[in-house]
Amino acid sequence: MGNLEVASYIKLNAGKKNFPQIDHLVAMAGHYDGIIGMNDKRHQLKIDKKTGKPSIMRPEYRNLLSLRKIFPKNTKVLNIYGNLEDGTNSDGDVSNASAQSLKYLINGRAKSYRQLMIRGKGGQHSKLYNNAQVNRALVNFLWK
Repeated sequence: MGNLEVASYIKLNAGKKNFPQIDHLVAMAGHYDGIIGMNDKRHQLKIDKKTGKPSIMRPEYRNLLSLRKIFPKNTKVLNIYGNLEDGTNSDGDVSNASAQSLKYLINGRAKSYRQLMIRGKGGQHSKLYNNAQVNRALVNFLWK
């Protein structure tokens, strides 16, 4: 739930004088436009590869659309998500499309945007947080 909390925090506070500067933002396994088994189904959501715009915008996602106008322009973004490669195009909980829908929310605003898909068993939703490939990507993104 942290990804939605951070996005909501930015939405509510961006532009305020006492709002901290966000140089880097790492999104991991973000369910921006749905969770499988709750309000999303496998292969239901489609993403425009160029813009990141989702084919369906659920209420929670629509609530974040104002980020398209206020997301801090000096922020670099790394979006990490998993693909079990079992035919679901998901990490077991979050579809790749739901995670990729972040792009549309910040497209044209973020200083940079990069997606990293972790494939196989290490791409399982709760395993992303303890994954050597993710750790290397975080170090390279934050410190280099």
